[in-house]
Parts: sequence; structure tokens; C-alpha cells
Amino acid sequence: MARELTDNQQRFLSVLFEDARGDFVQAKKLAGYSDNYSTKEIVNSLEDEIAELTKKFIAHVGVKAAFSMFEVMQNPTALGNKEKMIAAKDILDRGGFKAKDEIKVETNTPLFILPAKSSD
Repeated sequence: MARELTDNQQRFLSVLFEDARGDFVQAKKLAGYSDNYSTKEIVNSLEDEIAELTKKFIAHVGVKAAFSMFEVMQNPTALGNKEKMIAAKDILDRGGFKAKDEIKVETNTPLFILPAKSSD
């Protein structure tokens, strides 16, 4: 069950991912908190909500990251492609779209594991 947030807390979370672009101090001002109120206290009290919204933000920008990779494929000689690919890969990895590392082992003969030899 989601907890009840104050109007200021709700505004803080809203502007943090929009107008403030992740700047906690700017979000505090835009949300209407006084300068005497500690930014650290606001952030600490909203830690879970900030983490959840950050996950959602990364999921949303993951679409743009995928399109950036596609654009590099269409124009592989454009300047800055290496940096675009690194940034897009990082965003997609953090969004849970990391390539799986798998090793497939096949054999034509069965494998038996024998107990250790005794020194008798």
C-alpha cells in the first residue's frame, strides 16, 4: 500500500523528474519548500519513492536508447557513434535489458563423476 504524501512531497517528486532534471535543490525550490528545510531530509524521507520513479524513468528512456542504437546501425560512420552506443548500452543494461551470458555445453557421450580415489 502506498503511503500518503504531502502536497509538497508530491510536487517535489513531480518536478524532480521534469523541470529540475534530477537536481534535488532545484526540485525543493520548485516544490515550494522553504530554504530553511533541509534538502537531505526531504530526499531521505522520499528515498523509496525516488528509487521507484528512477526505475520508471530508466524504463522510459530505454526506448530512446534502443532507437539510438538503431540509428547507429543505419549510419555507422557518423561522429559520436561510439559514445552513443556506450550510453545506450548502459541505459539498457540498467533497465534490465542486459544481454545474457550463456555457455552451452554439449557432448556425445555421457559424463560420469566418480568418487575420489582412496589412498589404501
